[in-house]
Amino acid sequence: MADRSENGRKNDPQRTQEDILRVATEEFSTHGLAGGRVDAIAERTRTSKRMIYYYFGSKEGLYLAVLERSYRKIRTLEADLQLSNLDPEDALRILISTTFDHDEANPDFVRLVSIENIHHAAHMLRSEAIRDLNVSVIQTIAGILERGHATGVFRRQADPIDVHMMISAFCFFRVSNRHTFGTIFRRDLSEPETMRRHKGMIADAVISYLKADDERSPTGG
Repeated sequence: MADRSENGRKNDPQRTQEDILRVATEEFSTHGLAGGRVDAIAERTRTSKRMIYYYFGSKEGLYLAVLERSYRKIRTLEADLQLSNLDPEDALRILISTTFDHDEANPDFVRLVSIENIHHAAHMLRSEAIRDLNVSVIQTIAGILERGHATGVFRRQADPIDVHMMISAFCFFRVSNRHTFGTIFRRDLSEPETMRRHKGMIADAVISYLKADDERSPTGG
């Protein structure tokens, strides 16, 4: 006879934890850490507070696991692109497109990061996993830039973290500020043609920046 939980369901710890994290992502991205209720998460996942605390230790532990899962999702998407075999410009455009589409499809990620910034990344500072996860995207961009310089496609010696910030800033802003921006300027940022134009605009801006002469390079004359 299969083992069953206190709620009568078959025990599947991995699936149970994933269900808890999925629902907790919605709860915390909507209400924040302070306003998110573990009781509500337990009810929606047909588990119990005791089980949630067994898996994650505390409410803050669950919140941190949600943050780690959110970052792991985007970093996994990037790793699956296998950009190292592509032309540098094509690789960067694909990376930008992936970031753009991810943020558009995952507003909960954007809200979670915004909430954590309000708290000065106090909880994120406790997570070595998040720091380790985000090393990969910088390494990916650094590799693209190195190949771009070697082939003469890129001329500017840009910091890969700066390039990552440039990409993230545009893609993130469209989601984090879509309601205020849309209200002020009467523009729907989720309209397909606007999204298509913006995706091309950020890619062109980054590529043009990298193809420009490096301002630090000595000039003749």
